Amino acid sequence: MLRDINGSIHFVGIGGIGMSGLAQSYRWAGFEVSGSDRALDNPENAELFAKLRKQGIKIYPQDGSFAKKLKPSLIIYSTAIESDNPDFIAGENVEKRHRAAALSDIVKFMKDKVSIAISGSCGKTSATAWTGEALYNLGLDPVVLNGGMINSFCNSTYTGNFRPGKGKYFVYEADESDKSLIAFNPNYSVLLNIGTDHYSKEELVEVFEKFLMNTKKGAVIEEELFGMLSKDSYAHLKIKTVSLANSGSSEWELVSYHGGISQKAIYNCKEKTIEFKLPQPGIHNASNALCVSALINLLLPDADLQKVFKSVESFKGVHRRFEEKGFMPNGALVIDDYAHNVEKIVSCIKTAQEISSGRVFAVFQPHGYGPFKFMRDPLLPELEKCLRTEDKFILMPVYYAGGTSSFTPKAEEVQQEYEHKSSIKKRYFFFSDRISAGKYLQSETLKNDTIVIMGARDSSLALWAEELTTKIK
Repeated sequence: MLRDINGSIHFVGIGGIGMSGLAQSYRWAGFEVSGSDRALDNPENAELFAKLRKQGIKIYPQDGSFAKKLKPSLIIYSTAIESDNPDFIAGENVEKRHRAAALSDIVKFMKDKVSIAISGSCGKTSATAWTGEALYNLGLDPVVLNGGMINSFCNSTYTGNFRPGKGKYFVYEADESDKSLIAFNPNYSVLLNIGTDHYSKEELVEVFEKFLMNTKKGAVIEEELFGMLSKDSYAHLKIKTVSLANSGSSEWELVSYHGGISQKAIYNCKEKTIEFKLPQPGIHNASNALCVSALINLLLPDADLQKVFKSVESFKGVHRRFEEKGFMPNGALVIDDYAHNVEKIVSCIKTAQEISSGRVFAVFQPHGYGPFKFMRDPLLPELEKCLRTEDKFILMPVYYAGGTSSFTPKAEEVQQEYEHKSSIKKRYFFFSDRISAGKYLQSETLKNDTIVIMGARDSSLALWAEELTTKIK
């Protein structure tokens, strides 16, 4: 399809993390690319748009004006874009493609590449970045398209969520949140885990089965999830399962995890014991590293295992994935993280507890009313299990990015419900603005405490986390 394009390709919502990476991949492939965004004038997006322009991507306000200046052959949009969007109206006669279909198109366009799709309910952004960086460390120069800014691949031209490469591998993140991953036909795939971010496990199992059926050569699958899948979905594939249970049932197993200062994992891999220094804290990262290593072995079966793990060990991380921002004036450590579903929030809090000798103050900004409503009931019991007696959980107002919404539930009513049901009083707090929350954190935290700022979609959260380390207004 893309080989028939003779005009420009316009991305509606190009400031989004997935859309900006996709737009860069199209531009690198030789297409004329433009984009618009409703947050064009937000200061926190200035660097992103400057880098897109540097690559030759034209940026317009989201008011339909692009249609008068260009002759677009294709409009690409995400699930967040409504049908009455001004760019849609201005380009009513232009063919439109959903972001997932557009990603599938660009993968097929680069037909000489070996495609690798990373999916799962949690950790896929980190695992995609980790895979890309490991292949790069092995000298294989991969193309990488990710849902997060990969620290090692950020430079003066590229934003870090896309990396151009001349090697044969194309690594990309496949999103299950809108079931769009069934549009992909990768050579290899990875399924890290299954959670309850957007759908029930039963629904997700069906989606993951279709994803595997569309995979051509091989897959790495977490063992518990593997047991939920029908054999018909993977019978045609070369499979490697990864186990976190140390049960002896898998060729790739996590034997033990040591958090805190040591941050290491012991693995059994192909009957060899591997001691691995984790570049990132948290048992979820011990799992991610094992999945990535198993994938590299699937791709390069003759490669020395120690060399493979060394390439994985050098990972430099992803922007907003348990990223240390500095210390508050009172000495409390500030961490910024993209956590936005039950599993990720709990994992983030547990990781903070591992590295902290004091209390954990977990601050969460829900990333939309729909997702917040979905997690409202399952989140509380998990928080009650993981929060220690002196830890605190702070809710901020729900982030609204535009579009149709019920505007319920409100964060303050959820906080009141949680506080009423909690086994420990004064555990859950709500603040209506960041100034009030910042003053509370400054007055209540101590030198050895850790503050974790969590939430998705809102790029200003990282700026706020950084601001907490310098001043409180």
